[in-house]
Amino acid sequence: MCYSTRQTRKKEALQKRLQLQSVLKNEDSDLELIYYHANGWSHPIMWIIPQEYPNHLVPAMWGLLPAREKQADYKEYFKNPKTFGGLNAKSEKLFDHFIYRYSWVQRRCVIPIDGFFEPHNTKVKVKGKDYKVPFYMHRTDGDPLYLAGIYTYTADERWTFTVLTKAATPKFAEVHNDKKRRPVLIAEDDIDAWLHDGNTASDVQHVLEDDLWEGELSMHPVTKDLYSRTVDSNYETNIEKMDYPEVKIAY
Repeated sequence: MCYSTRQTRKKEALQKRLQLQSVLKNEDSDLELIYYHANGWSHPIMWIIPQEYPNHLVPAMWGLLPAREKQADYKEYFKNPKTFGGLNAKSEKLFDHFIYRYSWVQRRCVIPIDGFFEPHNTKVKVKGKDYKVPFYMHRTDGDPLYLAGIYTYTADERWTFTVLTKAATPKFAEVHNDKKRRPVLIAEDDIDAWLHDGNTASDVQHVLEDDLWEGELSMHPVTKDLYSRTVDSNYETNIEKMDYPEVKIAY
C-alpha cells in the first residue's frame, strides 16, 4: 500500500520538467506544496495532473471522497470506517467495482513525488510485537516518481484523489512483506498515454500492468520517527539511511 510519500520539488520545477502550465485560474497561483513526509492519514493537499486538465498542476486532497460530498467535511466523513474511498484503491477492481468502475474512463490522474515510504516487518519480536521498520523507495537516478491515481471533483468544487495499487513485484514483496502490495508507478514517457482521453479499458490495463520497472528504484531503511505520534516527521533528513540489526533483507 502507499500511505506516506515525499515531494520536495517546487511547482516551477515540476512545471518545467513536465512542460505544464500554471495552476488553474481559480486556484492560488502562489501555492507551493512541499512535504518531506506527506502522511496520507492527515489528508494533505498534493499536486496532481488530472485527465481533464493534463497540462496543469492541480491541488487535491489525498483521500478520495464521493463527488456528492464536500471536501470541507472530510474529517467527519472519514470518521466512519465503512465509508467508500480513502488513500488507496486496488487497480484490480478499477473496472468492475461499483465505487471505481466509472473513474477509469475520465478521472485518471498522476501524482508527482520524490519517493514513498513502506513498512517492512522484520518478524523479530520486541516486547511481544513484530518490529517494523520504514523503508524509503525512490528512483536511483533521483528523477521524480509518478503515482497512478483516480480522483473526484467534490460538491464544494475541490479535488480529492486516491493512489492505485497492485500486487507487489519481487523487490517490493521483500520490503512490504505483510500485505505485499505496491503503488502503480507511471513511467514518465507513459504519462500522456495514461491521461489520454480516448483510452479503452485495454489501454488502461496495459499501462497498469506495464508500469515502471522496479529495477529503476533504490530503497533503504529510515528513521522510525515516521511511526511516532509525538515526533513531527516532516523534516528534511528523514530519508537518511538507518541501520537496524533486525533487518535481514538485502537492499
